[in-house]
Amino acid sequence: MGDGRTTHRSAEILLVEDNPSDVYLTEVALREAAIDSQLHVAQDGEAALAFLRREGGYAEAPRPEIVLLDLNLPGKDGRQVLAEIKADEALRKIPVIVLTTSTAPSDVAQCYDLHANCYVTKPVDFDQFESVIRTIESFWLRFVTLPSRAS
Repeated sequence: MGDGRTTHRSAEILLVEDNPSDVYLTEVALREAAIDSQLHVAQDGEAALAFLRREGGYAEAPRPEIVLLDLNLPGKDGRQVLAEIKADEALRKIPVIVLTTSTAPSDVAQCYDLHANCYVTKPVDFDQFESVIRTIESFWLRFVTLPSRAS
């Protein structure tokens, strides 16, 4: 039985995160997962949008299949990045998973109003954080049919 994936290529993930510790924890969790993935990191909103739009130094950047987006970023924050992704016809189909420390109901509501595909609160415990990352990756890259893999 196959796992539903039509190709053996590595899955491309864009992590938009300015906290080096969270970047490291995400890298560790993805390395230990059973799904082959390539993690790209943007440390602020401007870099994330440049990566997604393949601008400047990102002209050869691969199109990510999912975006893991923190809300609290320097400069252009995650809410603004989410709004721009979902307003851009070329990018709006990429699933955006908000992965943040905020539990504020207003943040949750605003992100869904901006068409986030899901909202996940980061656990503070490493084992729980690793479990969340592995669950996100497994669900979105193993069980969900993504637009990039629909053809």
